[in-house]
Amino acid sequence: MELQEMALPVKNKVMQSYQSDIKFVHTFFDYENTQESYPDRMKELSERTYKRTELADAIREFMKPFGISVAAHRHIEELGENAVAVIGGQQAGIMTGPLYSVHKAITVILLAKKQRENLGVPVVPVFWVAGEDHDLNEINHVYTESSGRIAKNQYPEKTILKLMASDAVYDQQMMRSFVRDIFGEFGETSHTKRLLVDVLDAVEREKTFTAFFVRLMNGLFQEEGLLFIDSAYPALRQLESEYFSQFIEDSPELAHLIYEKEKAFDEGGFGTPIMAQEDAAHLFYVHETGRILLSRENGEFVNRASGLRFSKEELLHIAETEPWKLSNNVASRPLMQDLVFPVLAFVGGPGEIAYWAVLKDAFHHFEMKMPIIVPRMSITLIKPPIRQELDKRSFSFPDIMAGAVANARDAFIAGLADERFESLIVETERLLSEQYEKMTVLLGEDYPMVGKLIGKNLEFHKKQISYLVDKKEEADLLKNDAILRSFDLLEADILPNSGLQERVYTPYSYMNEYGPTLIEDLLKLPFTLDTSHKIVYL
Repeated sequence: MELQEMALPVKNKVMQSYQSDIKFVHTFFDYENTQESYPDRMKELSERTYKRTELADAIREFMKPFGISVAAHRHIEELGENAVAVIGGQQAGIMTGPLYSVHKAITVILLAKKQRENLGVPVVPVFWVAGEDHDLNEINHVYTESSGRIAKNQYPEKTILKLMASDAVYDQQMMRSFVRDIFGEFGETSHTKRLLVDVLDAVEREKTFTAFFVRLMNGLFQEEGLLFIDSAYPALRQLESEYFSQFIEDSPELAHLIYEKEKAFDEGGFGTPIMAQEDAAHLFYVHETGRILLSRENGEFVNRASGLRFSKEELLHIAETEPWKLSNNVASRPLMQDLVFPVLAFVGGPGEIAYWAVLKDAFHHFEMKMPIIVPRMSITLIKPPIRQELDKRSFSFPDIMAGAVANARDAFIAGLADERFESLIVETERLLSEQYEKMTVLLGEDYPMVGKLIGKNLEFHKKQISYLVDKKEEADLLKNDAILRSFDLLEADILPNSGLQERVYTPYSYMNEYGPTLIEDLLKLPFTLDTSHKIVYL
């Protein structure tokens, strides 16, 4: 492996401001993303109390079915005593979902190691699985690439209920078939059989999307001691009981603070990432038909579409006796995370950082500051055949990002033009038009019906000539198919769907070529934990 780090233009306005505008950072966040912020955050955490024993027990019980490594066991013990945490999270995608799930976990692990060394205190890495999310369409597919063409492969089973990923049970036979089809798209290598066995074993041993995700991720990061917790895990919900009660009691104030902060965020030109409403409860109720969002109406918590309606007292009773029936939304989840965990730093992507930016006043309402927010690393993996093609065409990575492939393809196609053929086509059309004009003049007004046919006949011949030109162009493209496919391959691998590969492909497509030690070897690279883009040549 070879690592290259470089700055790329930042197109996201929120990330531009977070990286370079101190006023923006101080307006919407509590800490700057610098090493100097960590001792201050440690001091704040030391003044707060946590249910450490219960938290450690919940994580231990959750992870037990997936296997707890020696390193993970040590981290759980430390968290139960005095450790702080670096946390990142993601939805439970099939086959880990896109690469950025792995990139986020790598960032969490490396940042925890770095701060353990810098601060001289136990810092443990935690991956918070958003198992309570119910939009299965966001996680039920895997993209593959073949000969420069990108395909979205969707798990075929349908559901009409808004079930949480942790409650959504997949059909094992259907999932086995789906996984086999995906590996078939990858192509056979010396690593395929072992990887396929591992993934199929996870399919067989689990039943839900969340458990399938965690088993694979735990296998990839087990030796690093990465801790996992599902946001929908009942034991965690029990631990959150009193915090749900706080959210319910303070719901009007909480909603107002988030609404006003987002309004200021929008006025600054950054949009409305949460689309907060002043009547929002920022909680879901987990109903037998799925996860149902609540709002406030006349002092009650309601969902009009389903007809659900709770008084404040009824919802407080649920929080106390059946907290697993409540679920956080995008605004309350970060607050809950910080109430439950001693969060030193949170690792997030651009979208997450945008919605965290509107929560500062909500954090302060609960007499706590936001953790240090650290952007996850952004990584592009370059396979050997892709590097060969880059070298062959003298393309650098910034060239690719700047559209060099499309420009080179257009220039190549333009170079296929045959001036002699084009000249002959122009001359043919000119002569044809002249001859038909002579026929029109000759027949004049004596044969009006034939005159109309002359015009139609001319148009027919022009269409035939145009058809001939199209077929000539198709033949040129077919003749140069190998070269054109090399352009497609570069774009499809490095910039699929005009975006970074980490948002599209599963890591298993790269492990299939590189080998099962891909993640292990990536963790050994000397990454700089900054905002530069990481290019890794496999």
